[in-house]
Amino acid sequence: MTGVIFDIKRFAVHDGPGIRTTVFLKGCPLHCSWCHNPESIEQSPCVINKPLKLNGSTFENEETIGYEISTDKLYAALEKDRIFMDESGGGVTFSGGEPLMQYDFLKEMLTICKQNGMHTTVDTSLYAPWDRIRELLLFTDLLLVDLKLMNSAAHQHYTGVSNELIINNINKLAATDTDFIIRIPMIPNVTDSSENIAHSIAYLQTLNGKISEIHLLPFHNTANSKYQRVGKVNPFSHLKSTQKDELKGVAAQYEKEGFRVKIGG
Repeated sequence: MTGVIFDIKRFAVHDGPGIRTTVFLKGCPLHCSWCHNPESIEQSPCVINKPLKLNGSTFENEETIGYEISTDKLYAALEKDRIFMDESGGGVTFSGGEPLMQYDFLKEMLTICKQNGMHTTVDTSLYAPWDRIRELLLFTDLLLVDLKLMNSAAHQHYTGVSNELIINNINKLAATDTDFIIRIPMIPNVTDSSENIAHSIAYLQTLNGKISEIHLLPFHNTANSKYQRVGKVNPFSHLKSTQKDELKGVAAQYEKEGFRVKIGG
């Protein structure tokens, strides 16, 4: 079986425990206004023009983003990092895009990894049918779950989809024994509003202590060149990156309610 990926990041330390290899699958059903990987939204490989400078002149060079790879070939690439995973308590993380969009490919990769004793993590928005998520839990050690906006209308406006399916799936996930972390992107004037923070805390308190940890993800405005290369406009190009220290007050609000909080992934 083959899938479409657009990157493999080795020696990752923010995508789950230990030293990890993160595989980025192409395709996402959400269109978050602040997306850091706009090249990941379309599932099929795409060709872009990348400007190159040489001797004071600028040239356009075609670059293909995304490529097909078989499960066997991808697992062989993961095995090359096995010693670092095992020594550090790490493993493999499947991210995106939204990895659940390539459900069959993801399921086969998770199955192969678990059969070979490799720790598995999936970074997901949970925007997918619950039956598919439930089946993948058999082969997944940890889920990194994005929780963006509690207001459904605002979620629709900024991501292109309602949050109803996501919230329902988080509720169902909390009723299982699967280890999961909630990750909240702290987008200036959007998700970091006092209203969204208060609603998030109130909602997460209803999950009966099933959350392992909450990660507050600082906004990084580093994707402008990516937007230019894929011919898209970055709606948040005018905003400055958020420093970790700026989120200490938000972290304290969650900690006051008994949550374990980490600033960053």
